[in-house]
Amino acid sequence: MFADIIPQFGGLIWTILAFVLALSIIVAIHEYGHYIVGRWCGIKADVFSIGFGPILFSRMDRHGTRWQMAALPLGGYVKFRGDGNAASVGDDGTLEEMTPEERAQTMTGASLWRRAATVAAGPVFNFILSILLFAGMVMFLGRPTEMPTVGQTVLLPSEMIQLEPGDQILSIAGNPIETFADLNNVVRDLPSVQLLPYEVLRDGSVIEVEATPPMPARADTVQPRSAAWDIGMRPGDVILTAEGNPLYSFSDLQAVVKAADGGTVTLTAWRDGEILDFILQPRMRDVPLPDGGFERRALIGITSSLAFEPATVRSGPIEAISFGGQQVWSILGRSLSSLGYIITGKISTCNLSGPIGIAQTSAVAASHGAATFIGFIALLSAAVGMLNLFPIPVLDGGHLVFHAYEAVRGKPPSDNAVRILMMIGIALMGALMVFALFNDLTCA
Repeated sequence: MFADIIPQFGGLIWTILAFVLALSIIVAIHEYGHYIVGRWCGIKADVFSIGFGPILFSRMDRHGTRWQMAALPLGGYVKFRGDGNAASVGDDGTLEEMTPEERAQTMTGASLWRRAATVAAGPVFNFILSILLFAGMVMFLGRPTEMPTVGQTVLLPSEMIQLEPGDQILSIAGNPIETFADLNNVVRDLPSVQLLPYEVLRDGSVIEVEATPPMPARADTVQPRSAAWDIGMRPGDVILTAEGNPLYSFSDLQAVVKAADGGTVTLTAWRDGEILDFILQPRMRDVPLPDGGFERRALIGITSSLAFEPATVRSGPIEAISFGGQQVWSILGRSLSSLGYIITGKISTCNLSGPIGIAQTSAVAASHGAATFIGFIALLSAAVGMLNLFPIPVLDGGHLVFHAYEAVRGKPPSDNAVRILMMIGIALMGALMVFALFNDLTCA
């Protein structure tokens, strides 16, 4: 449905809306974490803002906090009582006029542990949002069953013979299949032929059928700004031939791209009954390896999928929360690993995306439906939480470093030192933003 709306609605507008929606949700949860934990700690908030600039909407609640929506939805902030700015640097003039009781309700006057808890709450709420979104997906949408069972088939050319919904795959070309992990392990070793022998359990009976290889050369997703995207390939395209030779599986396509060694590849694809021709120029990318590290490969920017949607089973609350936690932990590990490789020069800095790249990815995720978009928000929320914990002044991690210094020394850093470090932090974040934006505009 979304994919049909996008061309009519306008790609640029859709990209902006998807990005703003994703970012607004993540920022709102992050700032609400600061706000609610601060309130629990007795620290009063004067302003809760989503966005910056001219105020579009505002209202005052019974706690004396003004909730507002501003014109530039590219972030947000909570201004606590006594703050001189949105970075929670105290306003000396205002603080001096307060009574001791009033001062205790400010970020500057609250006890150390209350300030630290309030600061840490923003990233923590981002992680909680990610965990809950991942958990909700497997609770309400489900995840693939352990046994390889066909849920729904995907759209393929009529000459490709498919299995039927409900079929449980027992073996393929003599290879026993007990789990989806087994299926993934044998896919690359299957013979390159148009039809393969399957043994399936159908309606209580074990039968043998012939069907298309389990992972055809079909684009499940097409990454924005990739080689495939830029020549017009879209999700659902089935690649029939490469250099005039028939392709029966995604492994066949990968072999052709690898053999081209960075050279152009001529493809013929099927899209909703129409035959399309493409000339593709693969691009070199740093690909993360399962056991850590990266490998330089020629990529075209599409991901594969099975010739069917797996049957799913819904998880219970405890299992779902555990799954969500594992997903967030995995995201943090991969992100830190990638950052380390970028800093040490082991992989290209083009692996760092800026606002344009993230916006394009959000639009593509939204075009794949609500589930994919929710998964993208969960991933981005975890990344935002991690970024905010970096020990850079102006970020939450920088404030936590100040609090750690105070805990060790028994007194906070001087106001002058804080202001200088804040200026350095702003310069660092500005430089990082410019660098990421430069990547968006120059990296293929």
